[in-house]
Amino acid sequence: MVAKTVVIHRKFQPETYCVGDDDDDRISELPDDILVVILSLLSLKEAARTSILCSRWINLWKHTNSLDFDAEEAMCKLARASERKLEEEEGLKFIEWVNYVLQSHKAITLKEFKICFDLSEPSQIAVTTWLEYALARRVQRLEFDLSAANSFRYYRADLNCVFPQELLMETNGVGSTSQPPSDTCFFNHHPRTRFDFKHLKVLSLKFVTVTREAIEFFLNNCPLLEKLVVHKITKITNLEICGSSLVLKHLELWYCFDLDSVKVSAPNLTSLSVKVFNELILENVPMLDELTVACGYSDFSVEKLLLFSCISQLESLHLFLNNLEGSTVLCNVPEMPRLKKLVIDYWTHGEESLLALTSLIRASPYLQEFVLKLGWLEISRSDREVESNVRFPHEHLKVVNFCGYYGRSSDVEFVRYFIDNCVVLERLIIDPHTVAYTPRVPISPDIVAEEIVAMDCAKRQLESQVPAHIEWVIL
Repeated sequence: MVAKTVVIHRKFQPETYCVGDDDDDRISELPDDILVVILSLLSLKEAARTSILCSRWINLWKHTNSLDFDAEEAMCKLARASERKLEEEEGLKFIEWVNYVLQSHKAITLKEFKICFDLSEPSQIAVTTWLEYALARRVQRLEFDLSAANSFRYYRADLNCVFPQELLMETNGVGSTSQPPSDTCFFNHHPRTRFDFKHLKVLSLKFVTVTREAIEFFLNNCPLLEKLVVHKITKITNLEICGSSLVLKHLELWYCFDLDSVKVSAPNLTSLSVKVFNELILENVPMLDELTVACGYSDFSVEKLLLFSCISQLESLHLFLNNLEGSTVLCNVPEMPRLKKLVIDYWTHGEESLLALTSLIRASPYLQEFVLKLGWLEISRSDREVESNVRFPHEHLKVVNFCGYYGRSSDVEFVRYFIDNCVVLERLIIDPHTVAYTPRVPISPDIVAEEIVAMDCAKRQLESQVPAHIEWVIL
């Protein structure tokens, strides 16, 4: 397939004059379409700055097919300040920036359109306008991350902007639209809508409320859709992601607060990340090799996870565990012969032992990397004797990463387990920083002080324990 050539209209291209113009300026000799490709590799602000280099470059950035509006610096500023007035001011600046760029932009089609900023329901009109802009240009990758910068709105999905249902309405004629059917026939319906969704490959909606019918619409009307991400929504209780013709490879459903059950049947799916409150049904997922799932937070338990036939085909498993009480169930984990990476998120209580987690490691004979992300619910240390009588050789485990090391006796014995049993261990990473509840939000001074103490404990407790051939790092 021949790439489309970009030609800048003469009225948009002033007479060429470059400050410091000389024979060494080889880049400016390249054709416009090549220069536009180069500019697409830069951030949006960097690409716009090239307009001052030369009169020929003034309008080139306006033809890039990637628009990434990421204001991470402003987001961090909001997280630190946590002031309502500042949120409104920075939000207005962001909206004005996006609108200014879109008014200047000339590209007919878009490969990527990405918004990343803390925006809630008062910004709905702007969000709708941006969605219309991207969809009208047959966007391939559409990402809206309107995540809260601070903890106030982080768990308030009711304050989200919404994906406008009218963008999915059928067209019955000029200026006439109607709602798509909301019954079970909807998934087999092929409406004529305002926009052509057949080019969409990636759809990511975080802190953007979307309905079950809309999700089904995307699955049915986006034949190239390979990745679907939905975060922080409410009012969807049951969801089915099913279809023999789906090309979907990556599915992520996280913090969907009312989601009771999910059924997935997708022959091309390779990675799944989901948190449900009761039931997860996996059928016809022969390509699935990466699974992230939360267990024990409600009725969906480790016992239910172990019933999945696909567990033996996984190469990467990320578990969010709520408690290890009655953890004998972990002893019944079936062998996972293909598993290479295991990640466990867990909130610990006091001096609770972590050795129950080693059952998952022993069930993975070819495991190469293990990561534990430990959060602190109750901070305490004791002087109890450290146990080190568990023996089980791990012949392939090379990297162990312990995030949230606090210096408890249970932390030490957990590290000792790997030192004693990993035959080819190459790297041991000890990170004394606790898991943050919300990204970007500064950690309290009390927690910072605890992390400093934890770092000192790690040095004192482990320095003489780690053999010289193992590289160990304290972050």
